[in-house]
Amino acid sequence: MRLPWIAATCMAWVALAVLACAVGPALFHISAAATNVADAYAVPSAAHWLGTDALGRDELARLLVGGRITLSVGAVAALVAMVIGTVYGAASGYYGGWLDTLLMRVVDVFLSVPTLFLLLFLAAMFHGNLVTLMIVIGATSWLGPARLVRGEVLTLKERLYVEAARSLGAGDGRIIFRHLVPNAAGTIITTTTFMVASAMLAETALSYLGIGVRAPMPSWGNLLSGAQSDIFAGAYWLILPPGLAILTTVCSFNFIGDWLRERQERALADP
Repeated sequence: MRLPWIAATCMAWVALAVLACAVGPALFHISAAATNVADAYAVPSAAHWLGTDALGRDELARLLVGGRITLSVGAVAALVAMVIGTVYGAASGYYGGWLDTLLMRVVDVFLSVPTLFLLLFLAAMFHGNLVTLMIVIGATSWLGPARLVRGEVLTLKERLYVEAARSLGAGDGRIIFRHLVPNAAGTIITTTTFMVASAMLAETALSYLGIGVRAPMPSWGNLLSGAQSDIFAGAYWLILPPGLAILTTVCSFNFIGDWLRERQERALADP
């Protein structure tokens, strides 16, 4: 299947964003922590490509370092959500019966609670370091993946290779993790792509509200929050870099996920 130009463009953008955030500050010899009040609210120039903030800190450096935080939170939180959702959904779909009914009712109960409110409550209660934030976001995002994996396992467990493995004496754990989960990899990978975008938005929202990543550590969310007040000081350009970074990167992950889903559906439709 030919790679569409929009998917290729989104993949290139994500790769560029990850590379720039990883090596950019060292490559451009810029520091996100260095202050110079004399250069406060400097307009974009050759010395400061994206200008400076109220403390004279280079906006490009803070954008790149903040990108490391936001992308890391998105990736790790998505991984946490997918691990929990995959294990939970695979167990529910494989065993079926009353256990499946019970586990899915638990999912329904949690889904009835608005995710943003639950996320705000947990983030405020367990606020702390970056690892805590990743776990909180991941722990509130596994419900959708659990349902998708369950549906996939319900179909896969009727396949002949599962019956063959069972007849050879394979235990439930081996069947689930050596046969069912690997064959559901397409669904898992596609869902993970969407989960990264969702986790990045969650981190952005929490940091924007002041209960996620907190200053002086930069992230795209708190850069956007700080830039909102900078507008009143006349530094209107500071809101564009974090806003565009969030928009383009999240949309890129979603477009990549759409392409992967369409690719999987076409593969399943082929005889």
